[in-house]
Amino acid sequence: MDAEKQITKEEISMTGFSIVAYSGDARTYLMQAMDKASEGKITEAKELVKKAEESINLAHNEQTKLLSKEAGGDDMDVTFIMVHGQDTLMTTMLLKDQMKTIINLYERVNKLEGNSIE
Repeated sequence: MDAEKQITKEEISMTGFSIVAYSGDARTYLMQAMDKASEGKITEAKELVKKAEESINLAHNEQTKLLSKEAGGDDMDVTFIMVHGQDTLMTTMLLKDQMKTIINLYERVNKLEGNSIE
């Protein structure tokens, strides 16, 4: 049986930074999507949500790498930046779900009011 490997705090922190960066990009796209939806630019808003989903997937892939290492028996310490990364990813995923609803509501309101939808 292989001995447990110790994942360094630096490696964990760097993964945390990556998760924060990708999640931050996604959050930016999502806030831009809300702005576009409020302007009636629904197609652009939905495209921004797709970009956000791509960034969220990249963040999730970084997270999965560490989860796989831990599941494989590697020993690791939790760092504050990793906790921040996890928190940022989870809140951004929630924002994405809410943003989809908000965009759909803007789309419905625009249709009901007879406004053009781009």
